[in-house]
Amino acid sequence: MRTAGTVAKKATPRGREEGKWPHRRKPWPPRTRAGTRALAAAYESWNAGDLDGYLSLYDEGIALHGYSPEPMNKDQVRGFYQGIFSAFGTPKLEFHEVLWDGDVAAIRFTMTGRHVDEFMGVPASGTAIALPGITILHFRGDRVIERFSQADMLGLLIQVGAVPAPA
Repeated sequence: MRTAGTVAKKATPRGREEGKWPHRRKPWPPRTRAGTRALAAAYESWNAGDLDGYLSLYDEGIALHGYSPEPMNKDQVRGFYQGIFSAFGTPKLEFHEVLWDGDVAAIRFTMTGRHVDEFMGVPASGTAIALPGITILHFRGDRVIERFSQADMLGLLIQVGAVPAPA
């Protein structure tokens, strides 16, 4: 209870002093400049239809989680994205948010394109698609060493006519 002439203390997480966070010594370490440049170059390469340029973002030892039951290695990542580029022409990426914490980037994105070739057993429909998702990239220098992704694959399958829309 305050009495006349006293000032209430500012509320802080878990009762710590203002500016002191319990989970780390330095709040929000600066992001890696190499990672920022590499991500920007990969984004430009993808949107230019340069799959090799895009794939240069990934380390040879990459583990990509989320698009198959087990993590994909670099060869599997290449095959996966070759299938995406074949099925959806030259798909485009839009980054809505890119959040950094040290060498980790979280990205909310949408991939757009047109279903021009077979995808997951579904023949080309000619339909324009939009696939929203979120991905987390772990960098070592200017290369991604691990990635975790979730995308609306059910929504994509509905868009290309593979499954009916929910009633």
